[in-house]
Amino acid sequence: MKGFRILIVDDEPGIRSSLSGVLEDEGAVVAAAPGGEEALAELDRVPYDLVLLDIWLPGIDGLEVLARIEERPLGERPAVVMISGHGNIETAVRATKLGAFDFLEKPLGIEKVTVVARNAVLQRRLEIENGRLRDESTARYQILGESVPMKALRQQLALMAGTNGRVLIYGESGVGKELVAHAIHALSPRAAEPFVVVNCAAIPEDLIESELFGHVKDSFPGAHEAKTGKFMQAHLGTLFLDEVGDMSLRTQSKVLRVLDEQRFQPVGAIEPVQVDVRVVAATNKNIEDEIERGNFREDLFYRLNVIPFHVPPLRERAEDIPVLAQHFLREFTTAYGRKPKELTHEALQILAAYHWPGNVRELRNLMERIVIMNPQVRIDARHIPLPLRRAPGPPPLRIASLQEVREAAERDYILKKLDDAGGNVTRAAEALGLERSHLYRKMKALGIGPPKE
Repeated sequence: MKGFRILIVDDEPGIRSSLSGVLEDEGAVVAAAPGGEEALAELDRVPYDLVLLDIWLPGIDGLEVLARIEERPLGERPAVVMISGHGNIETAVRATKLGAFDFLEKPLGIEKVTVVARNAVLQRRLEIENGRLRDESTARYQILGESVPMKALRQQLALMAGTNGRVLIYGESGVGKELVAHAIHALSPRAAEPFVVVNCAAIPEDLIESELFGHVKDSFPGAHEAKTGKFMQAHLGTLFLDEVGDMSLRTQSKVLRVLDEQRFQPVGAIEPVQVDVRVVAATNKNIEDEIERGNFREDLFYRLNVIPFHVPPLRERAEDIPVLAQHFLREFTTAYGRKPKELTHEALQILAAYHWPGNVRELRNLMERIVIMNPQVRIDARHIPLPLRRAPGPPPLRIASLQEVREAAERDYILKKLDDAGGNVTRAAEALGLERSHLYRKMKALGIGPPKE
C-alpha cells in the first residue's frame, strides 16, 4: 500500500486515529475528516485513491457523500469502502449499488481493512486504465470527415452499432474499410471482447480452413501442435473477413454453415465447437458481378449483406482531405517526437486537386513522409512531392518516366537541403558538394524559385 492516498471519514476521533495508524504503518499517505462536508472539500483539494467512509455522519450522511463522489469523472473518482457499526444487509446492498467497493462492519479488523483497502485501490486503478484504453480505442477508430458521404456513414454506424447484424463493407483498396470494421466493433456491445482480422486474400487455399476453424494435433502432415482458429479466437467478439471476395468456393460453403449454425468442426476434430461471433466482411470487388461469374455463392452473399456499407473513395470527398491530412500530421509528429506541423493554403490546394488512386492510405503515407523528411513547422507547396503538384485534377493514370522520377527525387532533396540551410544557397551548395552557380542552374531547371535568404 506504499504511496496510496487514503482519506478516512468518521465522526469518532478514536476510529480516525486507529485507522490512520494502521494504514500509515502499511506505507499509505493518510488524511482524516470528521464529516461529509469536510470530506468533499478535501477531495476537491487533493486527489485520493481511496475513501474509508462511515455511513452515520453529522450533516450529510455517508451514502449521500458516496453518491456525490460517484458523480465525479472516473479519473478523478477514488474507490470507496463503507464502514458502519450499525449496518444491515439493506444498507450494504444500497451502498454497493451506489458504487462502493465493499462494506465493513465495526469493530474493524486490521488485516481485513488492509486487504480490502489494497484491493479497492487496485480495482479502481484497473477501471481507470480500462476506461482510458476504451477512450483511446474509440478515438483511434474515429471516422473523420465532414463530407456528406462520411456524415451519412457515421449516422449509419450509430443506428446499427448496438445490433448483432452482419455487415458487408464495400470500397476501393485504401479507403479505410478495416477502420470502419473496427469502429463498428468499438461501438457495439462486444467492444470489450476480441476483434479478429482474417485477410482472405493472403492465406493459401490449403491453409485457410485451418486458419479459420483451427485443427487438432496430427490432423494432417505438419500439424505438430493443435491450433485455435480465428472463429474460436473471436468468440463473443467480432470476426472481420477482409477481402472476402477472394475466398474460394469451398471455403465459402464452410463459412456459410458456420453463419447458419454458429458452430464448426476444427480440422481433424470429432466434436463440433459452438461459438458466438459477429461477422463483418469487406471487399473491393463487385460481389454481384462475382456471383454472375460463378466466383461467389449467392446464398453467402445474402447472409453477409444484411447491413451494406459503402466507403467512398477519397477523390469523391475532397473536402475531407484537410481534416485527414492534419490528423495524420498530428499522429506522426507525436509518434516521431517532432514539432507540430501545419499545411499552408497552397499545400492544401495541391492535396485537394490530386486524384489519390491509393485513397486514404496514400494520403497517410504521404503525411508520414513529410514529417520524416521536413524539419520545418510550415509545410508549403515546395514540400509536396512533384507528381502531386503536377496534377491539376484527376488525370488519366500513367506510369511516370525515369527522367520524371529522377527530377522529382532531385527536387525534393535540394529543397530539403535548402530548408536545412535556412534558405542560404551557399550553405546548401556546400552540403550538396556543388558550386553555387551549378546549384542555381539546377534550381532553375527543376523549377525551384530563389529562396529568401
